[in-house]
Amino acid sequence: MTLYCVFIFTVNVALNKPAYLQYPRGGDKWDASNAVDGRKSDLSRDGGQCAVSNDKQTATWWVDLATIHSIHHITIYFMTYGFGLDFYTGLSNYFLGFSVYVSNTTDRLQGTLCYKDDNFTALTIPSVFTTVCPVHGQYVIYYNERLPGVIYPRGYSTTVDINLCEVEVYGCPGGFYGANCSNACPDTNCYCHLETGTCQGCKPGYQGYLCKSACGRGYYGVECQQECGHCHDLTKCFHTNGSCLTGCEAGYHGETCRASCQYGLFGPDCLHECNDTCDGCNRFNGSCDSGCNPGWQGYECQDACDTGSFGDNCSDTCGYCRDMDQCSNINGTCLTGCDAGFHGVLCKTPCPYGFFGPDCVDICKDACDGCNRFNGSCDSGCNTGWHGYECQIGKFVICQKCIQYECIQCPL
Repeated sequence: MTLYCVFIFTVNVALNKPAYLQYPRGGDKWDASNAVDGRKSDLSRDGGQCAVSNDKQTATWWVDLATIHSIHHITIYFMTYGFGLDFYTGLSNYFLGFSVYVSNTTDRLQGTLCYKDDNFTALTIPSVFTTVCPVHGQYVIYYNERLPGVIYPRGYSTTVDINLCEVEVYGCPGGFYGANCSNACPDTNCYCHLETGTCQGCKPGYQGYLCKSACGRGYYGVECQQECGHCHDLTKCFHTNGSCLTGCEAGYHGETCRASCQYGLFGPDCLHECNDTCDGCNRFNGSCDSGCNPGWQGYECQDACDTGSFGDNCSDTCGYCRDMDQCSNINGTCLTGCDAGFHGVLCKTPCPYGFFGPDCVDICKDACDGCNRFNGSCDSGCNTGWHGYECQIGKFVICQKCIQYECIQCPL
């Protein structure tokens, strides 16, 4: 029976389909696609016809059949020579314990286990392996592992890798059966038996006798077991793939309305932008639940900080601005400059020695020992040689008479 099926089902549905390789070695010479390119005349490591990965604790390779197919059997051509080793003198150890899955996703655990090696030895595993797996799926996955702490049978390698030269998947695209997949299944919503055409299972979105009924409200997909997302109208959740045909309810976006709104967006399909004054917002109704941006206050962050305050929660106090109404509610910058005696962006820094007035741009008199930083008066006294309230009177006059080219200062 097995040989009969091999000759009947001559369509390799994996040929030239997209493939993936975990831990790739790099370069086209060992690319994942080599295992589905139809070439198998050179099964050596350096022949350029094999998919090869680095040695690790796990090894995964899969082929994407593009759509769900009715699969009959899978044939694997292992590498027979590489790294100076023949198949039965070192290479076969790396294949022992392998598994083959068919799944509708790239997650093997969500699919069907077609084969798990728990019987072969390094001397009995065949270099070309075929397993019959009459299931429906989109991804054929090869997997192997050598996990830490697990005791494996004698002859197993300590690490695993991908050394696959060709993986052939025989079957028909969903909806066809017979020799060369030339016959359409009589029941259009069914996956039919590859030989007889009888209904063996429903395509995604259908259920019941001969798969004539669409999924019920709120469900879709394979066997109608997947729950629709946050569709605006659940009756418009497409029964095959879960697409929300009339959009998403508030707080969600995406084709299936499962993704929450990103920061700064809210409402149906996340099409509305949060108020600029909000620190984000409620993704359902746009309210400023998470607080306000610096400089704003109020339930909807609609009010600027009160005069004289700024920043987060309006908790910072403005400096000595020339005009307090011109203190930025966001960062406290004094937009029209500083009051007398202060300088800096926030007008909180007193004038340095020798300067006074608004923004500290005025220079104290030379006769003053510094000066009042607000009005420039000589509060701290006069420099040597000067006196008076404003240090405006000199203490000495210069004599008209000079002795040996030096003038003598005389007291008043």
